Amino acid sequence: MKTSIITLGCALIAPLAFAQTSTTTEQTTSTQPATTETTTTSTTASGTVTTYEPGKTIVVKSEEGPVSFALGTAARIVNGAGKVVTAPLRAGQKVRVYYTGTGERRVVERVQVED
Repeated sequence: MKTSIITLGCALIAPLAFAQTSTTTEQTTSTQPATTETTTTSTTASGTVTTYEPGKTIVVKSEEGPVSFALGTAARIVNGAGKVVTAPLRAGQKVRVYYTGTGERRVVERVQVED
């Protein structure tokens, strides 16, 4: 009799254990790409052209001595009015070079031919 009461008690409690509800939580996160702001400052050097290789380099003799610059793809040669000069630079021409970087990493933004 005792075992039948225990069995009956277990049979009544078992459905309560299986009747528990489960919950699923879904969390969605999104990230925004970080925005950065870069500021570049141009430096200038004035002097006379020593050597010029179109699309590659220009060497300018300034007060500090000869200074070499790499010509970037966006580098342009302009006159005093800002108009593009199509003739190649010649040795001895007076120029003002606007560039970024220092040391071996000086990259020309524009060369202004001074008349």
